[in-house]
Amino acid sequence: MADYLLVTTVVADRETAARLAGSAVRARLAACAQVHGPVLSFFWHLGELSEGEEWQVTLKTTAARYDELEKHLISAHTWDNPEVTAIPLIAGSGPYLHWLDTSTEKSEP
Repeated sequence: MADYLLVTTVVADRETAARLAGSAVRARLAACAQVHGPVLSFFWHLGELSEGEEWQVTLKTTAARYDELEKHLISAHTWDNPEVTAIPLIAGSGPYLHWLDTSTEKSEP
């Protein structure tokens, strides 16, 4: 797995997207998060082709924090089987990646 990741999930409404984005950043599981939407999505659900409006949450994190971030997103999500995906960030400016590292460090109690 790459050292840095772009993680996404989608939800049904802006409020849920904002709650997930904010809670992940507050917990230092992601350095930052953006909410995009609404977007029109087409997908298979329960064997039928469906469409609907969704809001996407995009989070930047480290590979070291991914497992905890995934668990957080799934447990806080309103859907039974939410999308949580990650793609590697293969390059980035040194200062930005340093900020990403320090922003996702676990804080000591």
